[in-house]
Amino acid sequence: MDALYGAVVAAGRDKEWYLRGGVPDTVDGRFDMIAAVLALVLLRLEAEGEACRDATVLLAEKFIDDMNGNLRQIGIGDLVVGKHVTRMMGALGGRLGAFRESAADGDLRTPVRRNIFRENPPSEEAVDFVVERLAKFRERLNAIDSDVLIAGELPGP
Repeated sequence: MDALYGAVVAAGRDKEWYLRGGVPDTVDGRFDMIAAVLALVLLRLEAEGEACRDATVLLAEKFIDDMNGNLRQIGIGDLVVGKHVTRMMGALGGRLGAFRESAADGDLRTPVRRNIFRENPPSEEAVDFVVERLAKFRERLNAIDSDVLIAGELPGP
């Protein structure tokens, strides 16, 4: 699962999100993009049902471990790190729900505005870029075999 999680993080940190998409290049902005990419990957695995259940759980656990380590690295102490991780898992859960709904109605604009730009996008062009790029990423995700995905071969964002 290390390879897949590493690919998720690399996709979420791709410089184009920040340069052309106007996503804030901050701790929060990077979290938002990694969580968005991760949510789409988790939903792709979820679509496989029981066959990918273990992979889905392991990938979510990698996210928790990574967030825990990152929080500690930036100086969050033991007493509150659990609260922060819980909040981050809630944020991931919110994105899962929003992107799950968007798969049904085809509208990524609402979850992108709310979850990536926090209702304050720099421009509509930035929203368009992120929406279109995530939509293409989701299409490519849906087209690859789950075994390839689990092995860490993520299509480019």
